[in-house]
Amino acid sequence: MEVDLVKDYISNYLNAKVPELVRRDLQLNTIKGKAITIVGPRRAGKTSLMWQEIAKQDRRETIYLDFEDIALKDLSAAEVLRVITDIFTEVSGKKASTVFLDEIQNVDGWQSLVRTLLDRGYKVYATGSSSKLLAREIATQLRGRSITHLLLPFSFYEYLVATGERAIDINSMSEKGRVKNLLSKYLHSGGFPEVVLASGDKERLLAEYKDLIFFKDFVERHKAKSIDVARYMFNFVTQAYASEMSIRRILTALTSSGVPFGNNTVYDYVDKLQDTLVVFFLEKYSTKVSIRSGWPKKVYLADNGLAWPLPYDEGRLMENTVFLELKRRMNSVPGLELFYYKDSAGHEVDFVVKYGARIRELIQVTRVSTNAEIKRSEVESLLKASKELRCKNLTIITWDYEYKEEIDNTRINYIPLWRWLLEK
Repeated sequence: MEVDLVKDYISNYLNAKVPELVRRDLQLNTIKGKAITIVGPRRAGKTSLMWQEIAKQDRRETIYLDFEDIALKDLSAAEVLRVITDIFTEVSGKKASTVFLDEIQNVDGWQSLVRTLLDRGYKVYATGSSSKLLAREIATQLRGRSITHLLLPFSFYEYLVATGERAIDINSMSEKGRVKNLLSKYLHSGGFPEVVLASGDKERLLAEYKDLIFFKDFVERHKAKSIDVARYMFNFVTQAYASEMSIRRILTALTSSGVPFGNNTVYDYVDKLQDTLVVFFLEKYSTKVSIRSGWPKKVYLADNGLAWPLPYDEGRLMENTVFLELKRRMNSVPGLELFYYKDSAGHEVDFVVKYGARIRELIQVTRVSTNAEIKRSEVESLLKASKELRCKNLTIITWDYEYKEEIDNTRINYIPLWRWLLEK
């Protein structure tokens, strides 16, 4: 460890101004004795969210460590502990009470580090761009001592705040057109904070993001040996967003491409791709765990901007946006689960929202603006799933059609996407 380099880093942190930030909707509620873990894809705004918390406290009693900074790269857990307990006090003159650890997956033995800090009475916040920090992965590592939150790029509401449009009255007929115009832009370029706030050349930023995530979080982190297979799978899976995906489909595509591969490599790389948090695989609903955990699954992107440079497909982008919003809402409702439904006859429902043993809601997403455009097959699938899953709360999210319909004593609520996103 280069001690002088670390001291300079701490001095710079103590004297740095809090950057101007777009406030995020995610509330980080603390519980004594538990670490707050924030996970999400690279560039989603995790560091900014930490600075929002730092701004609420006495700077000289907090320490922020960015493990992608050259001064802190490759530090062991024991060396990080020394920085917090010894070097920080030497530089600041005070003992830190709150520790902010950014991109903590870069520290070998980070689990022991967090446990040690909690045992010594520190408040701990940690971020990571690895799915291994998600609640289901971290539970065995920290033995119930972490509260985990998923941070995704800007929601549509946060997008409106960031672009100075949050004062829009969604109940005003005169402003409906402007809301839909802004939603179209949001669907196209997504919600990565830097992309939203960029004055131009958003496509170049998105291309750089995809390359950064691919090389940094997929190839380098997991030491992928076959770059050609990794690149092909990365592109193939991200291009298949909002559609059903199977391992067999990936294997068939790779065979057709002529890229040499091994079956074990494909299975391994699918797991590694999920770890980047750039894609999510949604399980098909079943009461049997073995079926839920198997394939096929549906693929969704962590941000619509990652669909670039594919042709603009408003229907798929709408579905991806609904998925991401449901993932955000799961932060505030512990125990909420998300699936899709598909039976042997091909009836499909985009989202099954489950809480405990009960199916709370069934959601279909369709790009329609009038009743005449609605495909009866989508309604039939919803009603079929309603009977099988015993759920009467049915929603069809549309582009611009709003209505309540009753069929066979079952009510279907049609709601425009813009209203569904903004009315929480």
